[in-house]
Amino acid sequence: MIKITLPDGSIKEFENAVTPLDVAKSISEGLARNTISAVVNGKQTEVSTEITEDSTLQLLTWNDDLGKKAFWHSSAHILAQSILDFYPNAKLTIGPAIENGFYYDVDFGDETLSEKDFEKIEKKMLENAKKDSTFKLYPVSKAEALKEYADNPYKTELINNLEDGEITFCSHDNFTDLCRGGHIPSTGIIKAVKILNAAGAYWRGDEKNPQLTRVYGISFPKQKDLAEYLERLEEAKRRDHRKLGKELGIFAFSEKVGQGLPLWLPKGAALRKKLENFLSDAQKKGGYEFVMTPHIGNIELYKTSGHYEKYGADSFQPIKTPNEGEEYFLKPMNCPHHCEIYKVGQWSYRDLPKRFAEFGTVYRYEQSGELHGLTRVRCFTQDDAHLFCTPDQLLGEFEGVIDLVMYVFNTLGFEDFTAQVSLRAKEDREKYIGSDENWEKAESAIITAAANKGLKTVVEYGEAAFYGPKLDFMVKDAIGRSWQLGTIQVDYNLPERFDLTYIGNDGEKHRPVMIHRAPFGSMERFIAILLENTAGDFPLWLAPDQYIILPISEKYVDYAKKVSQLLEKHDISGLIDDRNEKTGRKIRDAEMKKIPFMIIVGENEEQAGNVSVRRRAEGDLGTMKIEDFIAYFKKEAETGFEFGVQKEK
Repeated sequence: MIKITLPDGSIKEFENAVTPLDVAKSISEGLARNTISAVVNGKQTEVSTEITEDSTLQLLTWNDDLGKKAFWHSSAHILAQSILDFYPNAKLTIGPAIENGFYYDVDFGDETLSEKDFEKIEKKMLENAKKDSTFKLYPVSKAEALKEYADNPYKTELINNLEDGEITFCSHDNFTDLCRGGHIPSTGIIKAVKILNAAGAYWRGDEKNPQLTRVYGISFPKQKDLAEYLERLEEAKRRDHRKLGKELGIFAFSEKVGQGLPLWLPKGAALRKKLENFLSDAQKKGGYEFVMTPHIGNIELYKTSGHYEKYGADSFQPIKTPNEGEEYFLKPMNCPHHCEIYKVGQWSYRDLPKRFAEFGTVYRYEQSGELHGLTRVRCFTQDDAHLFCTPDQLLGEFEGVIDLVMYVFNTLGFEDFTAQVSLRAKEDREKYIGSDENWEKAESAIITAAANKGLKTVVEYGEAAFYGPKLDFMVKDAIGRSWQLGTIQVDYNLPERFDLTYIGNDGEKHRPVMIHRAPFGSMERFIAILLENTAGDFPLWLAPDQYIILPISEKYVDYAKKVSQLLEKHDISGLIDDRNEKTGRKIRDAEMKKIPFMIIVGENEEQAGNVSVRRRAEGDLGTMKIEDFIAYFKKEAETGFEFGVQKEK
């Protein structure tokens, strides 16, 4: 008998070899119709793969992420087949599934692919899909594989990097491709396709290699799904933080300054300052002390921490000084500096925990092709803090940081998120530092703290930092995309590398545990997601310009200035539009700039000491005394939260 263990722990028994599809049929015909892929003993495979021994099995449908992966990987095969139908001399390279859809890198030789060709390829893909051809995965010898791709240097290179006995081809209809597997049962399941884009890409990401054409596409089991996706794409364009950042005057880039180095304009600087003040206030209540560290450090600092060994090749090159052999490094992390701050003092167990916080700017040399607005930059500011505590304090401190992250998310409306427990890879552990014992203690603390706080968690192996496991907060934005924002990490290793100690109640030296945490993650990415999540309509308390005063003629500019001065005294920030334009035009412009309040002043307002108030997207609120407007504004600007408390509004 073969025992198949399902994810819920139930076991099904079969007398002979069985396929995932057979198991699905044994449960229900409906499940069998919807099962498109499977995971057997942790490895994704086809539903037709025979299982000949006791195994674990997960059946995958379109609703599973891995189900979509198989669907889109299979669609990449159909894309490649359809490209060859029009460009028979093209050389195929690789075609993986990605987060949303798939791509195939193709060498078109002397021919070119442009946007006008997309429609014909889409039609050909649907035509090929309708044949309902079965995907068949089968092994081939290395010699056979090399013979098949004798005229394709890209596939030949891939094959030469594989061992004989681990090479497989996948065929459907009249098309065959080098492939390691993970396909849907047949092409007929694919009902809707769209070619999204074509861009240049170097073979294997190396600019020294030939440039290929990367053709991006997406596919769905229903036409309705494609229509909804394209609507979300249009909404994403409307909310693109790069577009909004330019329109609202938040940030800019300059070629002379350099790629991936954002310039914060006055409104962007005001927005950052408000976010910093918001988090700083909460941190003060949470017992944090603020520190400041340099933007560079001696290279020996990062050799001690391990950052130079792990990231040195991918960082900005060391800065050489006039002194022979002296080198400095642009700061890639704040934690080594904070370790040195801890070492300045001599601490006993009564002094701990120590919580050092800093809005620290760090530098990473991201490849130019990976840079993207504020979400992927070479210079960014982390809302960083490092907590040094006794082992007995670890769980309580970790839970306190979770509370801080929840406060940030609740206040700013990030309600749809998953807490990801990021652990070491099960294999290939050479990239991590520290003992197994310390890693196991750190991982246990994270899992326990998350459970105590009732967080919905998923576990991802291989996503830990090189010095310790993490709890990463994966936030979904307004159009369903997932982003990593906040992170909390437990670290037993840097305290050892920096020889950090405290005196215990036994009078002996002991090693503290270190918690790394950043609720925002980075100011740059956080503001990018905030821009897109709100479409630039920031919460009132956070808006860079909270009001704009619109004098109906130049005669009332002085009164406008008087009103502005009163508002600024109450920390209400804004500006005056004293252009020689009609009031209607000024109102339209203020709406476009997403300014929450428009304050209109003229003869009647000046004589009575009043203001006429209009709220964006709501319309006129009427005329009121200035002090009444201030009271109304302050009530509206309350977040409804204080750190550790939810207030009644």
